[in-house]
Amino acid sequence: MALEITDATFEEVVLKSDKPVVVDFWAEWCGPCKMLGPVIEELSGDFDGKVVVGKVDVDANQDFASQYGVRSIPTVLIFQNGEIVGRQVGVAPKQTYADAINALL
Repeated sequence: MALEITDATFEEVVLKSDKPVVVDFWAEWCGPCKMLGPVIEELSGDFDGKVVVGKVDVDANQDFASQYGVRSIPTVLIFQNGEIVGRQVGVAPKQTYADAINALL
């Protein structure tokens, strides 16, 4: 299951992780975000133990969304060693995300 990441936990969970981290920036009212949600959950299961997969609700947690220039949601950022190594704005097929993750493993 994808982790719920907040502004308070972002640095510890994402920036200090020794594994690649997939972060889905979303909001409850966003239709495309709801379409992407099950894909993110599947990725969390598929890469369990290899990758950290989490979600940031941008309505409740705006600091890091703003810091990383998230202006449209859903936006998925992929981090490795605290740096952004991938960005997907909008909904994409599951394989797009899986390919980006596999490239880091």
